[in-house]
This record gives sequence, C-alpha cells and structure tokens, in this order.
Amino acid sequence: QVQLVESGGGAVQPGGSLRLSCAASGSGFSALKMAWYRQAPGNKRESVATIAKGGTTNYRPSVQGRFTISRDNAENMVYLQMDNLKPEDTAVYYCHIEWTDVWGQGTQVTVSP
Repeated sequence: QVQLVESGGGAVQPGGSLRLSCAASGSGFSALKMAWYRQAPGNKRESVATIAKGGTTNYRPSVQGRFTISRDNAENMVYLQMDNLKPEDTAVYYCHIEWTDVWGQGTQVTVSP
C-alpha cells in the first residue's frame, strides 16, 4: 500500500510563502489522483487542491490564484506551493490519495504577524 509523508510546514508572516512536499512510497503513483487537505482547530477537514493523473488541477476558491499543486511522477512527489499566505490558511495540511483512506501524518502551517 502507498504511504505518504509530508514536509515543508512552518510559521510565516502574512504575505509569505511556503512549499509543502509529499513523498509517496509504493508503486502505481502516476495513476493516482492526489490531493492536499487542511484542518484548522474546530473545523472539518477540507479539500485545498487536487491533481489528477493527467495533471488537471482544481482548487478551493479561497486559495485559487495563491496556491499551486504539482506532481513529479518520476520521483513520486506531490507539491503545494503556497504564496501570499493569510492567517486563515493556518491549519494542519495533509497529503491524500483521492477515493482511498490513505493520508499522510500532516504538517502544521501557521500564518501570523
């Protein structure tokens, strides 16, 4: 079974940038639809961005134009470039394989002055 490990979280000021990485182990990565989700305290986990095996991407409206999801099938990696970060982006971010129960352990992103 594929396993996921995220990295790249941290604390930044509003307007700053972070790049999250997700390393996938196992085979068949290129055929998977991958996603980034996030969960803030007291909130439900929500989808942030998805990327299909062919590269088609989708974003939640609040991050459209600020976040970019990408993948490297040769390296079994998924990335989330986050620019112009806002305090409301503060959450634990998770890498996920769509339509499965496979999740990474999460990485904290904190945006504050």
